[in-house]
Amino acid sequence: MTVGVLALQGDFREHAVMLHRIGAEVCEVRLPRHLAQVERLIIPGGESTTIGKLLAIYRLIEPIRERVAQGMPLWGTCAGAILLSRRITDGRDEQPTLGLMDLTARRNAFGSQLDSFEADLMIDAIGEAPHHAVFIRAPILEQPGPKVQVLARLADGAIVAAQQAHLLATCFHPELTRDERVHRYFLEL
Repeated sequence: MTVGVLALQGDFREHAVMLHRIGAEVCEVRLPRHLAQVERLIIPGGESTTIGKLLAIYRLIEPIRERVAQGMPLWGTCAGAILLSRRITDGRDEQPTLGLMDLTARRNAFGSQLDSFEADLMIDAIGEAPHHAVFIRAPILEQPGPKVQVLARLADGAIVAAQQAHLLATCFHPELTRDERVHRYFLEL
């Protein structure tokens, strides 16, 4: 199985390292021809406006949407979760998005870089042990549609992981930990 990691901006290298560690082949996706080589795709954390603009510049928005419509699993972490969401609050009007998941993403929901934090999350889909999650200028997910399954919440009830069919969104960065379970879960979608 070849897993694509969108490599336009953000922490794509960390995802590639994690994927190699669990035995997956990795292809860095920068152009539509790279997308054609992968069976699933991860959109990493970074700056969602920048990644969205680069998706448009490199003409990747429609090819990604087409592949997802054909069943390709897609996972967005942090900025990637924002780009997967159908609606964005606290964003910019001109911000390009994929708009694939029936969710609203609230950008920088916890504040600035200084307000980044870590928390243990219970994610039943990956097992009983808590997942130690790293949140960096993280969004939260709101208003999930009827086909969206909430996978994880913070203690205050804020949604930080969700799934809609073969689409996965996490507001945290599993690639920055040693815990492989979320990546393994994505490979099984």
